[in-house]
Amino acid sequence: MIASCLCYLLLPVARLFRVLSDAFFACRKNALQAKSSSSQVEESFAMAPQVLDQEECEGLLQQWPEEGSSHVCSTLSQGPLVDKALAQSSLALLMDNPGEQDATSEDKWSSRQLSDLQAAENLEEPSPGVLGEEPLPEVEDPVWAAVPMQTGPQYTDCAVLPMGFLAAEQWEEDPAVVAWRIAPEPVPEAEAPTWSFDSLGQLQLPPVEIPYHEILWREWEDFSTQLDAQGLEAGDGPQFQFTLMSYNILAQDLMQQSSELYLHCHPDILNWNYRFANLIQEFQHWDPDILCLQEVQENHYWEQLEPSLRMMGFTCFYKRRTGCKTDGCAVCYKPTRFRLLCASPVEYFRPGLELLNRDNVGLVLLLQPLVPEGLGRVSVAPLCVANTHILYNPRRGDVKLAQMAILLAEVDKVARLSDGSHCPIILCGDLNSVPNSPLYNFIRDGELQYHGMPAWKVSGQEDFSHQLYQRKLQAPLWPSALGITDCCQYVTFCHPKRSKRRKYSRDFLLRFRFCSIACQRPAGLVFAEGVTDTKPEQPAGWAEPVLEEDPPEPEPAFPRAVGTVQHCLRLTSVYTHFLPQHGCPEVTTMPLGVGTTVDYIFFSAEPCENGHRTGRRLCRDGTLKLLGRLSLLSEQILWAANGLPNPFCSSDHLCLLASFGMEVTAP
Repeated sequence: MIASCLCYLLLPVARLFRVLSDAFFACRKNALQAKSSSSQVEESFAMAPQVLDQEECEGLLQQWPEEGSSHVCSTLSQGPLVDKALAQSSLALLMDNPGEQDATSEDKWSSRQLSDLQAAENLEEPSPGVLGEEPLPEVEDPVWAAVPMQTGPQYTDCAVLPMGFLAAEQWEEDPAVVAWRIAPEPVPEAEAPTWSFDSLGQLQLPPVEIPYHEILWREWEDFSTQLDAQGLEAGDGPQFQFTLMSYNILAQDLMQQSSELYLHCHPDILNWNYRFANLIQEFQHWDPDILCLQEVQENHYWEQLEPSLRMMGFTCFYKRRTGCKTDGCAVCYKPTRFRLLCASPVEYFRPGLELLNRDNVGLVLLLQPLVPEGLGRVSVAPLCVANTHILYNPRRGDVKLAQMAILLAEVDKVARLSDGSHCPIILCGDLNSVPNSPLYNFIRDGELQYHGMPAWKVSGQEDFSHQLYQRKLQAPLWPSALGITDCCQYVTFCHPKRSKRRKYSRDFLLRFRFCSIACQRPAGLVFAEGVTDTKPEQPAGWAEPVLEEDPPEPEPAFPRAVGTVQHCLRLTSVYTHFLPQHGCPEVTTMPLGVGTTVDYIFFSAEPCENGHRTGRRLCRDGTLKLLGRLSLLSEQILWAANGLPNPFCSSDHLCLLASFGMEVTAP
């Protein structure tokens, strides 16, 4: 029915084009003859296609429903033709290629129409190539491309959008386009893009280049030449400098299990191939020496991440979560900068303990920095790097505190030196706790009184004070069988050495006098005179011999503090969790559109005397000095980029990056 209607509509249009084209070419020829020689006019008009008569048009229209419906529909959708020459070129193309309906034939058709129009009317409008721009092919659906790689310390490159991606009707239909709606800096008039309109009068925008920093501007804060926050000078001696990145990259399985959290995202930017390309480019841009990742899906790690990172010069260690979980933590380092001393995976699951029945894990590495040969015979202390992802459940702060105690005990064991002190430590990861919460203060201050504290209050993520029945922390938090003291250290027992030679008493040997095994005659035994193997009768009341077993290991017995947990690692945070230039807190993630901080990088710091202020713990950098960090963003800035993930950041967390220096000492 529709095809029949189009046939009846197209036939009068073709006839009308014939009349108009005759008049147009006649007027055009007369005008050109007045301005130029007759030979030039004849050559120019010889390029125009011949006029089709009425019978050819009617025959073509009869053929159209079977062979060229797609081409005619696309022609009608582009609006009325400009002149008869353009109509003839379109019809001729139908006859030449009646069966081609792919995107390639449509592109060729458009270019042929444009060439016929320029040849017929000798257009003098500049083409896109005049301004040094290449024409873009038509894009029917939005195709996302990975963000280009940045080459400088700041985001200097741009992300280019497809031509049809910013159509007027797509501003409201496509939620992901909100991320592109921030306009770039005004450009000079000479460099302004050329705007054009299609045949329907709709505005066709050129590819818009939006600088990365216009959306997510992250500054590098350099502390190497400045005073630190406490007014203490940094050392001027030689240092071993390195950078460390901590990043929750959002496992694809977890994202699909909680798809309701990502309804604001366009499906294309949630595709793993797109996200993987963006993540690799982010690693390449910042080029850290140590990379600590959380939510690393196991199959993606072995199939894509680990091979790609190995090609980038990293050596990687991975620990999957226990149970049936498919993600885990990874720590990667460059063997050109560090040498591995030991690697300790940490599992928080303990069978039989309700407090530790979750599958979260951690990973602790001890690395030896490699000093360049030019510095001579010098040495650098080992570096302990711990990476973890703590339980998320905001109501189970008791589980989070116990998991952190196990991790700190492992760090204490790995980082402890022969003299009882600790080497420099970096503890990072997704701790699922907000700044200044009891768990955060415990890591920073080294002590927490938890007895009677509501479990939800430990992490500070949500307020459940309205609940009548709340789980409260009891002392001791974990049983002594766990083998960890309240100072977050493993319990060590010194058992007395047992003698290899066991002393048997006469009474012990007499127990075997009437043992049935002892009275069995060996095969081939020759009896001596007066010897018999007759089994004597067992006296009445004689008990069967019972072999003594080794005594069981004694239960760990060590003093337990009453409702207090401590550690002696002296850690402080790289970030201050506040943006003074914006007057608002900094955030690392945006669950359900609410910005918060749950990702951290803690490092060793040496406490110093506080002679001016009371109630505040001052720290100076020890052998590990903070030289710089990558600034975080505010919730308002992330809202302008349509939250997380977005076309620029392919995770629901921001990466954390810091630069450190270690003192180089003579042997």
